[in-house]
Amino acid sequence: LFTLVTTCIAIPADAQSSDPRIAEALQPLPADLKAGATVVAYDTANGARQVLRQGTNQIECQPKAADGFVRCYNKILAPRRDLEAKLRAQKKSDAEIQGAVAEGQKAGTIPSPQFGTMSYRYSDDPQRIKLLWTMSVPNATPETIGVSTVSQRDAALKGAGQPWLMLPGT
Repeated sequence: LFTLVTTCIAIPADAQSSDPRIAEALQPLPADLKAGATVVAYDTANGARQVLRQGTNQIECQPKAADGFVRCYNKILAPRRDLEAKLRAQKKSDAEIQGAVAEGQKAGTIPSPQFGTMSYRYSDDPQRIKLLWTMSVPNATPETIGVSTVSQRDAALKGAGQPWLMLPGT
């Protein structure tokens, strides 16, 4: 009689690559979204997209950018991020980039986030909110969703932030 015994070891998806940018990019996400997230980086010279890890869920993440932020977002926002990267490589200003995104959304070439779309941001700069989760609520006002418009930035820096509506009606 012959018995074969095997041991299976589960390796987390973010540990399957030796590229440290993958672990960095996943920092802002809740644990249950990390294993399935796609991780992309952009070439600063030309804005070209590079997939560091193909994921299986709706989330896409980027390692720390020049502005010091790690970002994760729903894949519906990928065309916006692609355009932003190309325009940054062309040395466009923030205002020019925002204008081009707004123009693309108006023309329908850049999808707008749907009501309730989540984005996640992380920074290790103590002067910035360390972990920021943002829900897009296009055209919402305090009256339509019942939330304050008082900025929570200072409270969030102290670890006591609460939800608030930024740019009501937009």
